[in-house]
Formats: sequence, structure tokens, C-alpha cells
Amino acid sequence: MSCQYVSGYKSKLSLRQTQQAIKVIKDTFQVLLAQNLHLERVTAPVLVHGGSGINDDLSGVERKVDFTVRSMGEAHAEVVQSLAKWKRVALGRYGFQPGEGIYTDMNAIRRDDDMDNTHSVFVDQWDWEAVITATDRTEEYLKKTVRRIVKALADTNKLLQQKYPLLTAEIEQEVTFITAQELADRYPDLSPKEREDAVTREHRTVFLMGIGGPLRDGKPHDGRAPDYDDWALNGDLLLWNDTLGHALEISSMGIRVDADALARQLQAAGAEERMQYAYHRAIAEGDLPLTIGGGIGQSRLCMLMLEKVHIGEVQVSIWPPEMVSECAAHGITLL
Repeated sequence: MSCQYVSGYKSKLSLRQTQQAIKVIKDTFQVLLAQNLHLERVTAPVLVHGGSGINDDLSGVERKVDFTVRSMGEAHAEVVQSLAKWKRVALGRYGFQPGEGIYTDMNAIRRDDDMDNTHSVFVDQWDWEAVITATDRTEEYLKKTVRRIVKALADTNKLLQQKYPLLTAEIEQEVTFITAQELADRYPDLSPKEREDAVTREHRTVFLMGIGGPLRDGKPHDGRAPDYDDWALNGDLLLWNDTLGHALEISSMGIRVDADALARQLQAAGAEERMQYAYHRAIAEGDLPLTIGGGIGQSRLCMLMLEKVHIGEVQVSIWPPEMVSECAAHGITLL
């Protein structure tokens, strides 16, 4: 647990203005996102049955928050880590067709996440998912979707700054696409996060593709669960954060696995035992729709647009006492 402090930092907005501006961002962006990607808002779970295979395994090592439910005979329940799998099942249940999709507010607990300027154990994001066809499972379709999301981000930022002229954060609407292997080739002496900083500092809005599978050095750029994104058709959306001087990951997204990609990635991850779950069998048997989807961080987006240095300035969570006191000493007020 560590924090970065910015010399002379002072929030441009008061606490009350901050809360008002957060509402402007959230109200505006979700409408634009829904319009640009043809999405409908749905309700979503905070809890799922334990052992069902429906909870997101993230990179495969994070512990879930789980407990038993007395009124259900001490049945095992889990707090969601994200809704990557649930959304795909919902699209099938609700009868959505290609070109249609859903979005929802996702509130999760990730107990093993680090706590720093951009990470909290409380995660809030817009989770979205849309039905596609087999012919849409291409890099070009992925790029087209990314560009539509970035347009919604940039348009939201413009409206926000009309209401709060003191805010000056820039969002570059032109997206630079690069694969994790190309990035490693360009910066062979840097760590993965240092590579992200280097390319995003130069281009400001970057979509880093191909995350999860091993690169030529045998190591992945970053971890991804093998059973939701197709590692060849996914990526992270990175925006340059002038306030912190680092790349900020706003979204992880991708075209989801089909039967072939699922089998290939489960084998690569040594996780073939997951085929026991109904969710995985449904993909293998073609009973779930082909989809594309992702999550867009609500607090991270607010942090970027409101030029905050700590995610705790835009979300209410819990923090180590020493972090709270250090933040206060550096002019950072946590909600």
C-alpha cells in the first residue's frame, strides 16, 4: 500500500461541488454510452451462488468475498468481482439479438486489490455487454467499438467543462491501437506498467490489445482469466492522467470467448476443470450468444475528469488510517 502525492495539490472543486460534478459525469456518460453502443439498462446482482462458475475470476488468483446464508440452509454465496459472465447469460435469457446489448451499474468488492491512488477494494463500473455475430469476431469490430466508447468519454468531458470551467483535463479522441507484443518490442527494457506509461504519455489515448496470453518472452503483459475475453481480441483502454503523470486504465474489454477460444485458453491456463460448470458447457455447446463487453471504471473516470490525485476523493471506501492521515497532510480529502 503506497500513495503518490503531488506537490502543492489542491482540489479545483469543493467537496459539495465534487459530489455534484460526479453526478453530472455519471448521468451524462451512461446515456452517451447507451446511445453509441445501442445498450439498454438492466438491473444486476451483487451476490451470486458460490461454486456456480458465474463469478468473474479476474486473473484467476484473487480471493472472493464469500459467506453462507442461514435462510438457505447455509448455502454458499459470493460477492461479485465483476459481471463479465453474468451479462452474457443475461443476454441469452432476455432474448437480445446481434447489435443489441445491456449496461448496468456494477458494485463489487475485490478484497485482494492494492490500495493506492487508483485502486480500492470497492470497485464501481459500468458493465456492458452486446450480442455479436461470428463475423463480428474481428479486430476491426473491436476497434470500432473502442472508438465509440472514447467518443462518449470525450463528449462527456466537454459537457462537464462547460459546467465547471476550472476543469481542464484533456481526453484525446483519436485512439492509438497497439498490441502488447508490439509494445514489448518497442520498450524491451521497461516493465509492463512502464511501457503503458511511455506509450500513453506520447499518444494520450491508447488501446492496448492482446492481453492474457504469453508474449515471445513467455510472460503475459498482464493476467486475464481464460474464460471470458478472447486473449487475441481484447484490450485495455488507457488515458493519460496529467494530474498524476501516469497512464490510467479506464476500461478492460474484449470480444468474449467462443467454444474454440475457451478450450484453447483453459488448456493454456491449466484450468480445464472449469468445464464442469454450466456456464462453460453452455459456451462449448453454443447455447450462449457470442458477445463483446467490458467494464468502464466510474470512480477512475471521475478521478480523471475532476483532476483528483486519489480515487478516494470520488468514492466512499475504507482506507488504512496511515493513508488517511498522509492524504490529509498533502491536501487530499477522502470522502
